Amino acid sequence: MKLLTHNLLSLHVWGVRSCGFPLHLQATEVHINPVEFNPNFVACMIHKLEWEVLLEAANSLHLIEVHKEIIQGYKHDKKFLRKRHHMLLEVNVLEGILQCPESGCLFPISHGIPKMLAVW
Repeated sequence: MKLLTHNLLSLHVWGVRSCGFPLHLQATEVHINPVEFNPNFVACMIHKLEWEVLLEAANSLHLIEVHKEIIQGYKHDKKFLRKRHHMLLEVNVLEGILQCPESGCLFPISHGIPKMLAVW
């Protein structure tokens, strides 16, 4: 599961009022898979991300060089976009758990795929 996917996931389960967002990430196996750099895609995705959620996920994976905020003029800053590309698209969580902050439901990640059937 890529961090881009994690940033967009929310829980839609009866009884969970806050949509279970953000799901807390606990990774046990992470791989880096190179992906062709597409600066336009990354630039377009930046404004759709929940930046604080991305920072929390990056910190849980001990990723370094994460900007605390979006920098001005990022659409033309190849260095910034390349770092976000790496974080969003090349870091792949293969094994781990997602946990709903409200209900405590656990969702295993197996072979990079989050299983979104609740395990209570």
